[in-house]
Parts: sequence; C-alpha cells; structure tokens
Amino acid sequence: MRFERVGPKVLLIEGNRRFRSSSADAAEQQAVADSFASTVHWGFAPAAEEGQRVLVDATPFFVRDGHDAAATVRRARAGTYRVDATRSAVWMERTKSFPRNTEVEVMLTFTGEPQGGLVGSVSPSAEAFTVREHYSLVALPGPGFTPKALDPRSSFNAVTYMDYSTPLGEPMTKRWAVRHRLPIRYYLDPGTPEPVRSALLEGARWWAQAFPAGQYTVEMLPEGADPMDVRYNMINWVHRSTRGWSYGASIVDPRTGEIMKGNVTLGSLRVRQDYLIAEGVLAPYERGKAANPAMREMGLARLRQLSAHEVGHTLGLAHNFAASVNGKASVMDYPHPQIDLDINGKPTLANAYATGLGEWDKMAIGWGYLGGSLTLDRLRFLSDQDARDEGGASPVAHLWDNGANAVDELNRMMQVRRKILARFGEDNLPMGQPMSALGDTLVPMYLLHRYQTEAATKVIGGVDYNYALRGDGQKIAEPVKPAEQRRALTAVLATIDPAELEIPERILALLPPHAFGYGTTRESFRGRAGLTFDPVGAAESAASHTVGLLFHPERAGRLEQLAARVAGSPGFGEVMRAVLAKSAVKKTGLQGEIQKAVRTVVMQHLMVLAADEGAQVSARALAMDGLLQMKADGPLAAATIDRFVREGKPPAMAKPLAPPPGQPIGCEDWF
Repeated sequence: MRFERVGPKVLLIEGNRRFRSSSADAAEQQAVADSFASTVHWGFAPAAEEGQRVLVDATPFFVRDGHDAAATVRRARAGTYRVDATRSAVWMERTKSFPRNTEVEVMLTFTGEPQGGLVGSVSPSAEAFTVREHYSLVALPGPGFTPKALDPRSSFNAVTYMDYSTPLGEPMTKRWAVRHRLPIRYYLDPGTPEPVRSALLEGARWWAQAFPAGQYTVEMLPEGADPMDVRYNMINWVHRSTRGWSYGASIVDPRTGEIMKGNVTLGSLRVRQDYLIAEGVLAPYERGKAANPAMREMGLARLRQLSAHEVGHTLGLAHNFAASVNGKASVMDYPHPQIDLDINGKPTLANAYATGLGEWDKMAIGWGYLGGSLTLDRLRFLSDQDARDEGGASPVAHLWDNGANAVDELNRMMQVRRKILARFGEDNLPMGQPMSALGDTLVPMYLLHRYQTEAATKVIGGVDYNYALRGDGQKIAEPVKPAEQRRALTAVLATIDPAELEIPERILALLPPHAFGYGTTRESFRGRAGLTFDPVGAAESAASHTVGLLFHPERAGRLEQLAARVAGSPGFGEVMRAVLAKSAVKKTGLQGEIQKAVRTVVMQHLMVLAADEGAQVSARALAMDGLLQMKADGPLAAATIDRFVREGKPPAMAKPLAPPPGQPIGCEDWF
C-alpha cells in the first residue's frame, strides 16, 4: 500500500499487484496499472502539515471492525453484532513502533443479539463481547533477494501474478516460490511452559537438518525483545476454549515472494487431545500403579512434530498429504498416531510420531533454498486440493492416515481397534473421575478407523496421478486397478458390520448418564436414548461416516465413468448393491438394532445422492433404483421413500446422527 496526497485528503491506496508489467518502459507499466482497479482503503483529513510531512488522525481507520469479525460470528450462526464505538478504543499496550514496522491494536466491543451458545461459551456476556483486532504496517524489504520461479512439484507455496509484458508463446501467469532470505532465525515465545518449551524447541530445530550449519537456528526470544517486531520470526503458544487449528502464517513481499516474518501459532489444546487418545489406547490407570509415562511422551512427541510442521509452513512449504505412503517422508503431512501391537498383542505408542525431518522435507528445502534438484522417481507430493475433499480420487493423498497402502492399513487398524476395545474399561479412567467421563475416552477409540476408512474409500473409483510436467517421467493419471478397488470395498464394508459396531455389554455397564456438573461435551456421542448412553446411536454415526463416503456424489459419478472406460472396473451400481447386501444381513439382539440403524443410514444417504442435482445422472438413477428396492424393508421405509419421491428432497427427519468432531483441530477453515 501507499499513502498519496490528493487535494485536501491523504488516501491509503492498495495497488493491484496481480496484474503487472515487467517491462522497463514506464508507459507499458502505466498501461497495465490503468487497466485494473486499485483499492482506496481510507481517506484521511490532514490535522497538521510541515513541508511535505502531513499528520493525520488515524483513529477512525483503526477503531472499526476492519477484520469483519461481526460477519464471522454471523456466518457461524452465533448472532448479529455490531461495534459499539463508545466502548471501543486503541489498545495502547500492543500499539508500538519498531525499525521496520508499526503495530496498532484496538479493543472493540460488539453488541447485538446472540444465537445459540457459542458466544456465551467464551465471553462473560453473550449480549456484548470485547475482542482485539490488530493492524501491521510493515516496510517492504530492500534489494538482495532473488525470486525463484515455482516448480509445482516442489511443495512450495507461491505468489502469483500476470505479466502483460510476457512474450507471445510464454505463460503470462508468473509464480514466485515463497521463501526467506538466508540466514533464518526463529524465536520461541517465553510464555511457553516446560516440558512443552523443550519439545517445541526440539521440533522447530529439526529443520536445521536441511540447511548448512548456521543458516537456520531457533532460540528463546531474548529478554526485552518484542514478538511483534517484524525482524523476529516467532513461534507463539496460545490458548483457546474451542477446538482450533495451529497456524503457520507469514508476512510476504507480494513483489518477490520473500518472507519478511514467519509467525507460528500453536494451540495448547492439541496436546491434550493426544493425551486423551493415549488414555484410550494404553488403559494406563491400573489400580495401585502410577500413570503410564508413555502418555506424556506421546503428547510431547506430537508437539515436536507439530512445531516442525507449522514452522515448515512459514519456511514456504505446503502440506504434503502423500508423504505417508513413503514411510512418513514429510512432517508436512497430517499424522495419525502410529498405534502398533507388541509381541503380546498389546497396543503400544512407542512409535507414535516421527522423530525428525523426512526425505521429502530435506529435498524440498534443498530445492527452495540451496539450488538442489527434485528427485521424484520414488517420493510423492500431493496437497490440500487432492486430499481434503471426501469425494477425492487420489489413492495416496489423505489426512490422518498411515501406511504405504490405504487398504492394508485399514485392515490393520480394525485389528488394533478390536484389541483396544477388548481391554477398554475402568483402567482407561483416572481414579476419582466420574465414570460417565469414560464415554468421551471411548469416542476416539470406537472411531479409531474413521480416517483410514476415508483413505481406503478413495481407492474405490480412484485415479492415481501426480503433478507431472511434460517429459519428467512421472506417472500422469492412471485409474486404480479393478481388483484393488474391490479389495478396498471389502475392507470398507467391514466397518459397517454390526459385529464391529457393537459395543460390548461389559463396556456399556460402565457408562452411566453424565454426573452432576459434568454435561455432554463436544467430544461426546449424540444419541436417541435420552440421558443414557446410546450404543445404537454411536453405531449409526460411525456407519453414516462410511456410507456417506461410499455414496459421495463425486465418487458415484467417477465410478460410473471409470466403468465405462476401463474393462472390469466396478461401477456405482456394483458398490451400491454391495452396500445394500451388507446392510441387509439379519442380526439379532443389540446387533439387530444396529443393523436396522445401518440400513436406515443407507436409505438416508441414497436419498441425498438421488436428490443431488449436481451429481451424475446415471448415479442418481441408480440411487433411486436402490431406494425403490428398499421399500420392501417395511412400512416406515416405504412411507419415507414415497414422501421423498413426492417432495424431491429427503424428509427433515431423515438425517443420521453425526459423529463427534474427529480432527484435533476441527473448525471450518484450514491452513
């Protein structure tokens, strides 16, 4: 941005950096600048002048909802709020100037009408809440940094623009890899407690393995230094009430891609969820014995990996969600804790997380900073666009998965899950805690397979591909072999077997309604049985996760297309018939009730697919055919399906119970 005097005003103008001219001709540059809109963010009235210097009152510019927090609350359906100027002011404690940046923070009070309990859960009053918003004015860096053209196979993020001086025949869109200039130094927030402090330092220092000696270092922030100073790359330790992501963000020069400041924000609740997983896996509270120290070590191992991961983002790297197929080749993947069975068949967390950089990380840093090359004959890189969508096609790009083969790992995880549930009981809960709290410990164990199920489902109708360049020798795009798709289908269908979904009576006897003062939490199963624990509801939510993946509209359409292209490839009809057959197997007792819930879930998801106007017509037709077959299930099914046919949309009551949020960072945005 720039300040520009225009008559009686001083305007704060953001030029349009997305459209440029690299020509040295000023007229060519001006032609591009005149062709695209800029943005005037504010107009200031001069309060005093001295020669070419102008003093303006910037208070109105800063004391406003510049970050649009009110819209964020509104989108979350948490209420309608607006800034009350009489209760808002500049927050002087965090308003400072440094040699390369000026920082301004404001305290804003929002008033309005709350909706639901979200605002009230984090504010003393839901009718008015006060937050702080921050602005940074940062000087652009001087010369000495050489931009590097992006290679899409490198895993580096980029700044992108169009250059209208590009010769004909060359791409107009230019991409500069986002990088620091060397040497790089990071600093850790001194408010971080031990043993977290040592774990974060160790994890952040893993990156020194990829740089020459002295070119990358991490130390504690010196006394008297301020983390807001743009000269300090920071690793911050923060607290939240709700689940939240950790972030690796950067202030980047839009002209060149140079990172001016890396700013890591690590949420303190992450390690506590890992601790909850460890309690479920290890059953560590055997009467009369000290708590298993492996829980603490597992939590600290996760923090080391998390610190390295988020620092990696601020070094310029994107997620690599295909790294797990190469033996945890990158800390930029999302790792599920590795849970193994020891020689006695007992679950262990001895190898829960990686203990250093992977091969991919070292190669990527070598390319981005040291002039190295990319070796792609074995290592894989696929990122968010390929992994996050539940209807995704890649058989190797997944979140929270493990193993070289998604199907093999799902089969292994189901075996581990059986072992964990077989020994689940009082030893999973500390002495003196309400027995009802055991229900929250059960959730991540009962749903232990959820992410590996998603990974294996992507093999069905999958297409294996890379970010290949012409002539680089990489696989371009190849449908997954039919036999592997069917093997995946068999493994995925096992997750909706009532025998796998049944919670033993021994465990149910340990799960009373919530104790007084200990209500339902975000980690709890929802149910249809009032205050009592609902084992059928838990099974319903788990089955809904699996069936929703199998009947995803994108997957259903892709299955039909691949069946038309590749001889012997399963179509959506084959997948649907397999699900209908699996869910129709008659059971008795509690498994019988679970079977009915699973069958209903199948009907509900078929209705969603059949009603989806964006889905492929052949897949919708098959879904409707499946629904008509299910009318034979009984009067309720027939009436529900008939109503769906009349109204063209699933009835409001036809909605399965959703499982508790699974990702340790579950929120709407992602980084």
